[in-house]
This record gives sequence, structure tokens and C-alpha cells, in this order.
Amino acid sequence: MLLYNVNVIIVVSNAFEGGENMQSIDIIQKSIDYIENNLKSDITIDELAEMANYSLYHYCRVFKSLTGLSVKCYINRRRLLYAAYEISQGRKIIDAALEYGFETNSGFYKAFVKEFGYSPSEYFTMHIASRPYKINLLSEEHIMITQNKLRKVLENWNLQDESISDCYHINTHKRSDNVWYVGDKYVIKVCTNEQGLKNNIAISKSLIDRGLVCAVNVKTNSNDDYFTDGELFFYVTERLNAQPIKSVDVYENIQLAEKIGEAVGRLDLILEEYELICNEPNLLNDIDKLLSKVKSIMNLDTGFCKELKDKMMSFYPNLRKQIIHRDTNLENILYDGDNLGFIDFDLTEKNIRIFDICYCATSILSETFDKREKWFDVYNALIKGYERIVDLTDAERNAIPYLIFSIQMICISYFISMEKYKALAEININILNWLIENKSRLFKN
Repeated sequence: MLLYNVNVIIVVSNAFEGGENMQSIDIIQKSIDYIENNLKSDITIDELAEMANYSLYHYCRVFKSLTGLSVKCYINRRRLLYAAYEISQGRKIIDAALEYGFETNSGFYKAFVKEFGYSPSEYFTMHIASRPYKINLLSEEHIMITQNKLRKVLENWNLQDESISDCYHINTHKRSDNVWYVGDKYVIKVCTNEQGLKNNIAISKSLIDRGLVCAVNVKTNSNDDYFTDGELFFYVTERLNAQPIKSVDVYENIQLAEKIGEAVGRLDLILEEYELICNEPNLLNDIDKLLSKVKSIMNLDTGFCKELKDKMMSFYPNLRKQIIHRDTNLENILYDGDNLGFIDFDLTEKNIRIFDICYCATSILSETFDKREKWFDVYNALIKGYERIVDLTDAERNAIPYLIFSIQMICISYFISMEKYKALAEININILNWLIENKSRLFKN
């Protein structure tokens, strides 16, 4: 969690420094999936590089930049994690060792000690090995951690005697799976992406070096930035006084909506300085597929579909592309009564910069659809505040309504594909229909 001294807080938890693009991430993710499915077979780096259609040198460099480990170390680690889990479930050590590619018991023993810091007998006396979590370079998996586990981990900060309480999202009221409050002063988080965590810490330190005020991670007793347990990475930060904004509050305080717009604008100006490895979607390339899918779900007017496609084709090449937050819902915007800030950059990507302010507007609408008649006041205030900070081009200004429509289609397409999000899909279908019925009001800004 980084506190910027012009009212912006930044957390980057899943972005990578370097020059790789989304294609590289997809390719390495396929390698990771292949490795996961073939841990009991012989896997060579040459084979993986050939599958990726990369030179051996380039493949190894990209793989390490995205995972934080060399290919050999990554494969070895995954095999050890699975072997440890199976041994904890009662399997003989030698059987698990041989099945996961270790030719001798002594070879497995040396590799185990190097990875976990203990001999197998010592490790299983002190630890219960868990089933390894799936690695996803673009998102964190839901992680279930018990309080006993957290207390054991918190010993690394001498915080094991502090109270531990769940963190709930202020608008959805859902409990977070990977964030907890520790006493009144700290927050502990867990992730599975070590490289993303390293980048987050590095960015925090770089902002401090530039004279900015930041709520950085708290060092462990061993003076480490974070604590590693298997493939889980725990880190502690100071707890800030600022709280997420309630969606209903912006309807009662339009000036707050303007301040949010200003803060999103400042955030985008900061993020344009960064060059990170992250998702780089091209909405123009996906517009036909989106229109086709959503049209099959709801009765979209053909004339509207043609207008949206034509306008996006006209505007998109002239829209500024940069690193953006991508998930600027009010759960990720903090407010202390004076300063505004942002957290949780899990979905950070390189996209058109006005995406952030448009997504902020649509997320408020999705959480307060019963107040929709007042939403246009909020929408106009957000854009007004944003434009007070960001010098919008004519193309950006004219594209905003069409991006609003496009974001709704992205949400519908995503939510409809998963059973647990069907209710959200229905809400967003209703929102898109309502926005189309009132589209003239989107162009009044």
C-alpha cells in the first residue's frame, strides 16, 4: 500500500518490470500449465522453449522474469511441493521421490533440505504440508488460511499475540480470502506471486526514494521484506486510517465524486511513468467477439451494435495507451476525509487510459442500480474531476460513452461464463439495457 503525497495510494501486486508483453505471459502460463500436468514425467528446458517457439536463452530469461525462478528451480520446486504433500498424506518418502523424478533417496534428501531448510523428518514434525496451489500469472487464487496458521506466520514479526480479524469489502460485504487485520496497526496479506510481490516492494521503495510518503511493508525479524512458506508469500504493512468509499456516499456528496475523478486522474498520470510486464488487451480486436456474444445473450439492436463498432474503430487508434489500475471500483479507493488513494492492482494492465475513470463510473452503477436516476450526476462529476487533472483529447472525450457500453459488455461476457456470477451478469445486462435507453444522457458531459 503506497501513499502518494498528491492524494494517491498505490499497491502493485501483480505487475512485472521489463519489456515483455501479454503474448509472453500467455506463453509462459501455458508452460506452467504443461509443467503442472507433467511433473512425474521428464521435462526438458529445450522442450519447453521449443513449445514456446522461443530461443533457449530468450525462453529462460522470460520465464525467470515472470516467475522469479529459473526453469530448473521452478520445476524442482513444484515436484518437491507435491512430493511433500503426498508424503504428509502417508506415502513412503522413497516412492514419492522416485515418482517425481529424483533418482536416489540421497538426491531427494539434498533437494528437500535446500528447498525447505529442514530434513524430511524434521519438516514433517513441524509442518503439515498442504496441497500446492495452482500458479496463475495474471491473478491470485483464493487462499484459505486458518488463524492458527496466521499466528504461526506472525511469529516472524513478533505479532502472534495480536488479535486477528477478517477484512470485509465495504460495498459487497464479502470476506477477503487473503487479507486480515492484525491488531489496530497492521495488515497481513498472502499471495502466490513472488515476483509480483517483489515488484510491489521495489516500487514502494522507489517512491520513498523520490521523497514520497508510503505505507511500506514491515520487515520480518530476520530483516526480510516478506516471509515464505512453501509457495505462499506473507507480508505485513502498516494499517492506514483511510477506508474504502461506500458507493451510496457519492450520491449524497457529488463533490466527493469530483474528488474521486481527480484522484483517478492523478493516478493515471503517475502510472504513465511505468513500463511493466502485464496484460495488454486490445478492445478493438475483441469488439466483434464481444458484440456477438452479448447479442446472443440479450436482444441488442443491430443499429446500436453497428454504431458502437464504427465509433470504436474510429476512436480507438487515437486513444492514449498506458499502464492503468483496471479495477477502480470503490472497494479499491480509500478516503480519510481529506486524501484519496488506491489499493489492489491485481488486474493492472496496459490499456486505454480513460478505462479507469469509465470503469469507476460503471462499478458505482452496478452497486447502486436502485439509485440509477441519480447516477448521471455522479457520472458527470467523475468525468469533470478527471478532466480537471488529465488533459483529455477530443477522441478520448468522445469515446467515453462508447467505452462505458464496452465495459458493460466485458462484464456481461465475463460473469455469464461462471455459475457463481450469474446474478452479477443479470445486473449488468439490466444496466446495459438501461444505458442504451438513456444513451443521450451519456453524451451531455
